[in-house]
Amino acid sequence: MEGFSTKKFYPLRPVQRWLVDTHFNKAKSTMMNIGALFKLSAAIDMNHLAAAINYVLMRHDIFRCRFLFHPETSDLCQIFDGEIEPVGVEYISDEEFSERMNKLREPYRIINKPLWRIYLFETPQAKYLFADFYHAVMDGVSSSYLMWNEVDVAYRGRKKKFQPPSYADYVEAEANIPPEELAEGHAYWKNMLAHFDNNKHLPPVKVHDVAAWTQGTFECVLKNILNEFFRQTRINENNFFLGATMLTLAKITGTNETVMSRVNNGRTNMLERRMMGLMLEQIPCAWNFNENITVEEFLNRLEGQIQTSMRYRKSLDIVYNEGLEDDCVSFIFQKNIHSNFIFCDTPVEIVYLPPNEISAVENALDVEINNEDTGRYSLYLDYDASRYSAVDMKNFAATLDKILLAMQDTTTRVFDILR
Repeated sequence: MEGFSTKKFYPLRPVQRWLVDTHFNKAKSTMMNIGALFKLSAAIDMNHLAAAINYVLMRHDIFRCRFLFHPETSDLCQIFDGEIEPVGVEYISDEEFSERMNKLREPYRIINKPLWRIYLFETPQAKYLFADFYHAVMDGVSSSYLMWNEVDVAYRGRKKKFQPPSYADYVEAEANIPPEELAEGHAYWKNMLAHFDNNKHLPPVKVHDVAAWTQGTFECVLKNILNEFFRQTRINENNFFLGATMLTLAKITGTNETVMSRVNNGRTNMLERRMMGLMLEQIPCAWNFNENITVEEFLNRLEGQIQTSMRYRKSLDIVYNEGLEDDCVSFIFQKNIHSNFIFCDTPVEIVYLPPNEISAVENALDVEINNEDTGRYSLYLDYDASRYSAVDMKNFAATLDKILLAMQDTTTRVFDILR
């Protein structure tokens, strides 16, 4: 523990603690990775790219983050003064490259270790960039947009002059919010989730011969909706699909009620939008379809609930710390996921994505909807195969698709959809 006395210790944010607890206690895999293997253009100057990456790494304190146990309290905490080892180019054979990639599929060791891995490889056949980040310090916006946008700018010689926001300062400010400022939000979340019952608000259990949580996956393309609908109506895609998922749950459970969790990127102001680090939140959503309102009114009211919830996002610590929504269905909507894109003025191909979803919290069901280049939407269901079968998930997907079709006539009443 030599030298710890000079360090400044920061608590883990509630969402960080939740993810780390998942890593240690719940996940079937500890591959809490956010990143990819990229095949680069032959035109890329690898040494120049290394210099651009190192410039970005040195600018942001999140890359100095280390998790460790406090020497006095033994609580898991974090520091932001770890060493950064510069990224260099490795010239290796195809066989060595294959061996390295297999090694990099191993899980993170998170105690007093770097929480990111970036490697530049040049083989006789191609140039590659491998990068992944421990999920409890980086989210998808940080790793797939902010990081690589800044590297792109630096590579092209237009380095940003402003000092980037400090994640350490954000953590400290959040930890010092007076309890009385959080109390109203705590009451809001406790009231919303007080009646959550996994026997009532989750699809009925259909599998009984598997004792422990087992990962199942189901995917399909949704047939009944195109993104042209949103260009014509200007309805918010995220909220539309969230509302459709809530209606699907209510219909399948037969309760006319839904309690679930929406993954939100958590950035609400300009400082947060420029901040590298973990900003996502799991926002609880609840609805009782006890009024025969139209789809349009439902979506408007749902938007109001989301706006209210965002005002209380700093009070989500009570949800994470007390497990108020453990096991409930989670929802995420993702846009612009491409296997090919332009980076440093050259085409880049995504070759491999770490299997982060394997280490997701062992919810009964995770619903992910992606906007595809074709104009259609794909549905991915990660589910507990000890509770549900593939047939159950096929039925869930078919029900959701029918509801998406019905909701496109926004004058339709919710009772007609749930009938």
